[in-house]
Amino acid sequence: MAVFVLAMLAFAHLAHFHAGSLDLDLDGAGCIQSVSIGGGPNLAPNRPPSPLLSLRVAGHVIAPDAAGWNARTKTLTFLYGNRRAIVHVETHDSHLSFELRRVQPAGEVEVAIWGPIATVLKQSVGETIGVVQGNGLAFGLQVLNPKTLGGFPNTEDDIEPSYDIFETGNLVDMTDKDAATENYRGDTARPTDFGSVVQAYTRNRSKTRIIANWAHPFYTAPAFKDGGVVGSKIALFGCRATSALETIGRIELAEGLPHPMLDGIWGKMSPTAHQSYLVMGFDTHNLDECLKIARAAGLRYLYSDGCFDTWGHFKLNPGGFPKNWESMKECVDRASAQGVRLGVHTLSNFITTNDPYVTPVPDPRLAEVGESVLTADFGASETDVTIADPKFFNEMANNTLRTVRVGDELIEYGSVSGSAPWTLLQCKRGAFGTRVAGHAKGSRIAKLMDHGYRTFLTNAALTKEVAHNLADFFNKTGLRQTSMDGLEGNWSTGMGQYGRTLFAKSWYDALGPELKGQVINDASNPGAYNWHINTRMNWGEPWYAGFRKSQTQYRLKNQHYFRRNLMPGMLGWFQVTSETTPEDIQWLLARAAGFDAGFCITASLDSVRHNPHEQSILALVKAWESARNAHVFPPDLLPGLQNIENEYELVQASNDAWSLTPMTSHKFEVGSESQTVSFEVGSYAQGGKLILQVPANTKFSQWEVRLDANVLKPDWPAEVDGYRYLSLDLSNVKPGTHKLSVSGHLGGGSKPTPVDGELRIPRSEPVALHPRSAD
Repeated sequence: MAVFVLAMLAFAHLAHFHAGSLDLDLDGAGCIQSVSIGGGPNLAPNRPPSPLLSLRVAGHVIAPDAAGWNARTKTLTFLYGNRRAIVHVETHDSHLSFELRRVQPAGEVEVAIWGPIATVLKQSVGETIGVVQGNGLAFGLQVLNPKTLGGFPNTEDDIEPSYDIFETGNLVDMTDKDAATENYRGDTARPTDFGSVVQAYTRNRSKTRIIANWAHPFYTAPAFKDGGVVGSKIALFGCRATSALETIGRIELAEGLPHPMLDGIWGKMSPTAHQSYLVMGFDTHNLDECLKIARAAGLRYLYSDGCFDTWGHFKLNPGGFPKNWESMKECVDRASAQGVRLGVHTLSNFITTNDPYVTPVPDPRLAEVGESVLTADFGASETDVTIADPKFFNEMANNTLRTVRVGDELIEYGSVSGSAPWTLLQCKRGAFGTRVAGHAKGSRIAKLMDHGYRTFLTNAALTKEVAHNLADFFNKTGLRQTSMDGLEGNWSTGMGQYGRTLFAKSWYDALGPELKGQVINDASNPGAYNWHINTRMNWGEPWYAGFRKSQTQYRLKNQHYFRRNLMPGMLGWFQVTSETTPEDIQWLLARAAGFDAGFCITASLDSVRHNPHEQSILALVKAWESARNAHVFPPDLLPGLQNIENEYELVQASNDAWSLTPMTSHKFEVGSESQTVSFEVGSYAQGGKLILQVPANTKFSQWEVRLDANVLKPDWPAEVDGYRYLSLDLSNVKPGTHKLSVSGHLGGGSKPTPVDGELRIPRSEPVALHPRSAD
C-alpha cells in the first residue's frame, strides 16, 4: 500500500531534503520554506515563498495549490486545480535532482517553470551558470538536459536577455553607463532587491507556433518532438563558495553531463583552458613560418580564422588545402611534431551560398521564416510572383538575401507590392545556381531565413547535421581548438537558447573518443547547458580602435562576468600590426597576468615580418606567459597589474626567475615646428628610456633631446612600413629630480601629424618573481 501524504494546509511543513551541505524544506503548497547550507541560517528571504514548480497554461503562470510527498517512491505530487504534476526526487552527495515525470492532463501545459527560487545571497550572481554567492556560501541551480533552459520564459523566442556591445551602436567600447554597471548574459540567476533568484524552465514544443524572432515580427517555430515538458530536470546544491566549482564538476559526473577533460584535468580547472593563442592564416604552404612565430612566442595553439571555402559541409580553400581535409590533417601532424596544436574558426550553422546545402538543389531543412502559396501559375521566364499572404515576406530588417524557395528553385526578390494582389517584385530566377522551373498555382513558397553575412541558416534537424559535419571534420583531422562564433545563428530554429544547445551538444557528442573533451571550444553566446561544453568565452575585438583602445572597458568588464560564472579568464583578440610596439605588448601582458587571463594575438605573416620589433615582441609574450602559467605573480601585485593605467616591464632571467619593474609612463606629443615639451620626472638609477614615433611621410630636422644640461642627438632609424620608432636608453639617470625636453622641426604639410613621445622611468625597485613552489 503506497504511502501518500497530501498536505492541504498551504503553509504546513511537507518534506525535508538533505544533500551534501544543502538542507531544503517544502511546505504543503509546494513552496520552499527554507534553504540552509552547512547547518547555517535560513537563506530564504522574508517574502512570499517560492514555488518549486509552476506551470503555464493558456498564457497564465499558475502556482500549485497543494503538494504531497511519497517517501517510498521519492515523488512529489503538485496539484493545480484539476491538473497534476509528478516530480521524481533523487538525493546525491553533491545535490538534489528534480525531474518532471508526468503532467495530467497531458498536452495543455505550455511551460513548466522551476522557481524562481529566492535566497538572500547577492554578493555574486552567476547569471549563466545559475550560482549565487554571499557570506562565503554558494547556492545553485543546474539544468540537467538540453531542453531544460536556464532562466524564465520572458519571451516566446526563448532568447534570454543579454548584454551585447553590437547592439549599443558603438563598437569601439562600452558606454560610460554600461562600464559602471554589471552587464548580465542570461538569467538562470538574477539579482533582486532582496538578494537573488535562480530559475529554469522547459517549453512544450509539440505544436508549431508563430512567434516574434530575431527582428521578424512573424516567424514560424516548427513543432519539435522531444516529449514536451515531461523530462524537464534540474539540480539544486549548496556549499561553501570555495567549493562551488568542484561541486558542479561532481554534478556533471553524477548526472552524465558533458565533463570535458583537457590534458587530464577537468576543463574548468585545467590551465590549458585559458591558454593564449596565435591567430594567423596558415595553410599547407606557409605553415612552417606560422609555427616558427607561435613557438617563438611560446604559444601552444595556432588558429586559422579563414580556412573554409564553404560553411555547412566545411570544404576548405583549395589553394591552401589542395586535398581538402586530408591537407588539414597533414598540417595538424606537422604542427603536432613541433608541439603546437591547430584550431579553426567557424560560424556554427551559417550556410554559405556556394555550399551543397544551397546549390544546385537547396536542402529542404534550410530555415524558413514562413510560407504562403502561389495564387497564379509562375512560368520559367516570369520575374513577378503573386502570393496569397505577404506576412512573412515583407519584413526587410533582417532580410539580407531576400530569397524564397519554390520547389527546388531559389528566387531572390527586390520588394513586395504595397497592396493586393500581393506580389514579389524584381525576382532573380535560379538564384545561387539552382534550376529555373515553372511552378503551378497553389505551390508552396517559403521565405528563407538568412543573416547579414549573406548566409542561410538551419532548422533544428539541419542544425544537428551541420554540427555532426563539423565534428567529423575534427575527427578526421585531429584539430584541437574551435570557436563556434555566431552561435546565435541557431535562433533560426525558432527555439532560442535550445537551438544553440542542439548545435553545441550535437558537435560534442559526435566527437570521437580521442577528441571528446580535448578540443578547446568557446562561443559568442553562453548558455546554462552549454557552460558544461564550452571551455571558455573570449570577447573583445581589435578592429575598431588602437591596440589599447578597442573595446578595452568591455574586455575588463568581461573578467567580472567570467569570475561570477566560474569560467576561465580571457581578454579577447588583439591585433599586431607592423606598428605595434613592445610597450603595447607589455601593456596587454600585464593585464593578462593581473587577471590570469589568456588572450589571442591576431596577425598576418606580413605584419609580423615588417614589424621592426618582431623578435622583441615574441620574446616578451613568451616571457610574460611563462611567468603567468608558473603562477609567479603574488596576490598583492594583481590589482596593479589589472589597472590599465599602469605600465610594467618584465625580464626573464632564467627558466624559473623573472624580474618585474613598475614603470612611470609620461606620454606627450611634439607638435608643429619648434615646440618644446618639458617634464619634471622622478627617476630611478636603473632603466628608463625615451620613445619617439614619427608618422609616415613626415619631414623632420633640428631634433634635440635635452636631459637636464645634456643634449642627446637622436639617430633616426630608417622608415619601416610608414613610421620611425626611436628608443633612447636613459639607464644612467641618477636618482633625483630631472627635466626632459624634446623639440624638433616638422614639415610635410600645413598641419603635420604630431610625433608621439613617451618617457618611461622605473617607479620602484624591480620585484623578483619565482614559481610559487620555489617560494
